[in-house]
Amino acid sequence: MLRTVWLVLALGLVSGMGWAQPAAAGLPAERAARIDRLLQQYVDKEQIAGAVALVLRDGRPVYEKAVGWSDKEAGRKMTTGTLFRIASQTKAVTSAAVMALVEEGKIGINEPVGNFIASFKKTMVAEKDERGGARMVPARRPITIAQLLTHTAGISYGREPHIAALYEAKGLGPAAGNGWYTADKEEPICETMERLGTLPFVAQPGEAYVYGYNTDILGCVVEKASGMALDEFLRTRITGPLGLKDTRFFVPAAEKERLAAVYSTGPDGKIVRAAEGSRGQGHYVDGPRKSFAGGAGLTSTARDYARFLEAIRRGGELGGARILGPRAVELMRTNQSGTLHSATGLGFGFGFQTVDRYGASGLAAVGAFGWSGAYGTIYQVDPKSRMVVVLMIQMMPNGTDIQAKYLASVYQALVD
Repeated sequence: MLRTVWLVLALGLVSGMGWAQPAAAGLPAERAARIDRLLQQYVDKEQIAGAVALVLRDGRPVYEKAVGWSDKEAGRKMTTGTLFRIASQTKAVTSAAVMALVEEGKIGINEPVGNFIASFKKTMVAEKDERGGARMVPARRPITIAQLLTHTAGISYGREPHIAALYEAKGLGPAAGNGWYTADKEEPICETMERLGTLPFVAQPGEAYVYGYNTDILGCVVEKASGMALDEFLRTRITGPLGLKDTRFFVPAAEKERLAAVYSTGPDGKIVRAAEGSRGQGHYVDGPRKSFAGGAGLTSTARDYARFLEAIRRGGELGGARILGPRAVELMRTNQSGTLHSATGLGFGFGFQTVDRYGASGLAAVGAFGWSGAYGTIYQVDPKSRMVVVLMIQMMPNGTDIQAKYLASVYQALVD
């Protein structure tokens, strides 16, 4: 039975995570037990195979639990060291890399992307015509770095019917696994993004929130601006300094059993093991290891990812390692897109969804920020509550409501 913080953490594993301070006092036992019951309920009902939940307050773990199975068929139980595919949670790390280069003067926030990727110097927009077809028109303005950071560049994942065939012909969109998936590609990410720039997008730059390849493009921009492969840049400037040894694009073969299996929600609401390949287990162990997708490619653990988020919560510094200045961090976690993302109190900053109105995202306070990943992972940072919250699962598609209920269960445990 979990005490709100493991005794083993108090005995020294905290320092192994990079936190030198002792474990915090924890959440009230009876309220932490509600989180326990919630997570176990999803496992017992076979709605998820397993999960790792982690809550930090003031940088210290106050709740950590692994439940269920990392691979049910193999009989491997979930542990706090289990590795997860984090998909779009990669976007925050890549956005931090962009901001680091902004601080160095190698990238301008409002700089045209065409300065780094030639095919983006002049882009096209596919407007729907009255018959459902596409009418190609030139973009009215250059796509900028800021628009990519906020997903307001008009760039989707190429799934829309009026452009899907064009994307498929160039190995993008639904033809590329789930569109965002590139772990099986034999080419570097910049080759893929150069090809993307020749395709039409779905909205004029700066005029709509469109979720898509934006951060993958930024991953290529990082490579062009730094002269380093994206994995090397992240390792040198972010994951290495912060001690994130488990945050990588590909899992070493020797550690393959640490990677949780992917499941899907079946017709009866119970888990079904996902197939091999790009729409299921992926190529994170045995792939070509050539494409570093800044929008969706990383694997990580709950502890590693929470440590990155804690550095962001603290203004870009943790344990003596500074990855960003506080003003750059403030840009990231402040709404930079007005009402283009949402008119209901949610915004989008330079890498994070932001909470601008209490009640817009459950019990999260104004100023909270976060996002999620296609495999069901989710995170939230709430500066007013001095808290980082992470939930790792591997469900694609995820037909459960565990994410919202988990976040609510964490907030109910806060009584101060």
